[in-house]
Amino acid sequence: MTTTRPRTMTLCLSLATLAIGATTARAQYPTKPPAPAPLKPANFPPYQEATLANGVHLVVVENHKAPVVSISLSMPAGAIYDPPGKEGVAGMTTALLTKGAGGRTADEIAEAIEGVGGSISSGASLDFASVRADALSANAPLAFRLVGDAVVHPTFPDKEIELLRTQTLSGLQLEQSDPAAIASRAFATAVYGSGPYARHDTPASVRSITRADLLAFQSAHLRPQGALLVVAGDITLARARELATQAFAGWMGAPKGTVAMTPPVAHPTPEIILVHRPGSVQSNIYVGGATFAPNDPRGYALRVASWLLGGGPQSRLFLIVREQKSYAYDAHTESARPHGIGSFRAVTQVRTDVTDSALAEVLKQLKRLQDEPVPSAELDAAKNALVGQFPLSIETAEQVAEAVTNQKLLGLPANYLQTVRTRLAAVTAPEVQAVAKSVMGPSVIVVVGDASKIYDKLTKIAPVQLQSVEGTPISPSDLVAKATTLTVDPSKIRVAADSFDVVLVQGTQTQSVGYEKTDLARSGSDFVYTENVSIPVARIQQSTAVTFGPSLAVKELKQSGSIQGQQLSSSLTASGNRIKGTSVTPLPTGPKTVQIDTVLAPGVIESNILLALLPSLDLSDNFKLTVNAFDSGSGSIDPVTIRVTGKESTTVPAGTFDTYRVEVAGKQTSNLLVTRAAPHRIVKIMLAGAPLEIRLVK
Repeated sequence: MTTTRPRTMTLCLSLATLAIGATTARAQYPTKPPAPAPLKPANFPPYQEATLANGVHLVVVENHKAPVVSISLSMPAGAIYDPPGKEGVAGMTTALLTKGAGGRTADEIAEAIEGVGGSISSGASLDFASVRADALSANAPLAFRLVGDAVVHPTFPDKEIELLRTQTLSGLQLEQSDPAAIASRAFATAVYGSGPYARHDTPASVRSITRADLLAFQSAHLRPQGALLVVAGDITLARARELATQAFAGWMGAPKGTVAMTPPVAHPTPEIILVHRPGSVQSNIYVGGATFAPNDPRGYALRVASWLLGGGPQSRLFLIVREQKSYAYDAHTESARPHGIGSFRAVTQVRTDVTDSALAEVLKQLKRLQDEPVPSAELDAAKNALVGQFPLSIETAEQVAEAVTNQKLLGLPANYLQTVRTRLAAVTAPEVQAVAKSVMGPSVIVVVGDASKIYDKLTKIAPVQLQSVEGTPISPSDLVAKATTLTVDPSKIRVAADSFDVVLVQGTQTQSVGYEKTDLARSGSDFVYTENVSIPVARIQQSTAVTFGPSLAVKELKQSGSIQGQQLSSSLTASGNRIKGTSVTPLPTGPKTVQIDTVLAPGVIESNILLALLPSLDLSDNFKLTVNAFDSGSGSIDPVTIRVTGKESTTVPAGTFDTYRVEVAGKQTSNLLVTRAAPHRIVKIMLAGAPLEIRLVK
């Protein structure tokens, strides 16, 4: 006979069983995590060393877990070895090593290594030049052969030289309008003065480099004696020695010439170096100074201190400057560890109106790190983060080769890679405090921004030294733009139509993303300037038509289009000395409609026609002019400064031209390349803060 239990009884029994099970579980399992086990030295693969007959020092890190090999060849031939006036020759020489060598063209080298799933690259840092290759271990002979050809048999084809020169000049042009790059260079100069670590390539130096210069540098500095070859992965010492000996056959000799390293500049008291970038809406702040040699034992404490201050989302600068104060999107720290004396800096980019407040907060946090012992919980969190990151940095053969290369080149202890985690974990609060006091500044303070808006506020923090973007000293009186009346002979106004393409610049690569067409025509005694812009990838469509008279006074403006799906329009008419109408301007919060009713004093130029008139100006090496410009979007009148900042040769789709570099600085800053020969013609426009270039097509 089967007995059926009531469902209520079954439910009660089940609940009771669960309760008993939960009680038993609480009794069996711990309620808090166990204490961490003692940290052990990293299980870094052992390596073997040998010296080849030509003097190359060979290091092999043998690991047969994966069938891959990574090769890293380094030589003391970095940028510090550039001859005076030829800055950039080390970088160009090294970059071209894999662009033609051993009877192969650049394309053939790429096809050979990529065809077997590998890669090859070359480049130069401040101290060292390097060639690296990765491949399956079965293809190790090919990888060694390509690396050997690169340093023993480079060909430096003229075509590749000119392509690299064009790419390098394009990159320098972008740097000249990039506030972060401007700040970085100003910081290096403040720390190292005129020493090798402060030198950098310029458009003039890059243009002056010839094929003979490249060959001379390669012959003098890319030599085997003093070179370091690190091979990691599925290979033995004997096999690596055999392949390297074959690859470097005929490569002999020692590098010629040395570099005189100078000590960093002494800064007894903090001083703000304020780089005036007119029209900048943000300020880039760098605070720090020189540190010490890479093998200094204080390096472990500096890494922990740097992480505490600005190493991640839990760092003090990130939490306070970004999260609490909302001064910036990012605030972090950086430490440079070259072969010589390194540097430390706290970096942030903030709105112009909070520049002084943000700088004061950075200085406050630096002083706090120097004056107050770090709480143990915060210290442990920073050390744990650094200790935990290290194993992730040596997972692949390529990473292992890079780690060993750095250890050897920087003269770090033989057991550095095995003990770095335990040394970081052993850093104490007093050591953090001591290293913060000794090398974490603020001996150098660099601010790049619109000095006319922040100079007075910054003088309340520390003495201020003003300089231009080019690094030349300027005075406070130079910050006040003195507008003059722009007069142009109507007969000299260039009446013509031009076509441009708009390209997205990513490193050395460009991609066409749109077009711009301009036309300046006569209409009786008046002029009509029209401009049509289309950049589909950015969802920008804009048409502009401005009518102005022989005196350059605007008469009518019509504008229509859209940006990111938002309407853009203006319909303005001038009568007498007033201009009236309606403008709709896209904003992050949505389109804003503005009723315009502005008095235009004599000499005020409508901003849209300013660039159209630029070719009609009498440009010269020292040309500088400030005019008052009317902004049709807001109805405001603001000073705009036009000045020639240099000369260069540039190549665009329309051809190669000798040009002036012209900076147009107002609410926004742009750099233009304008032909030096009259009648002038704009051949390129570079927008500050945007990876776009507008290049003349015809």
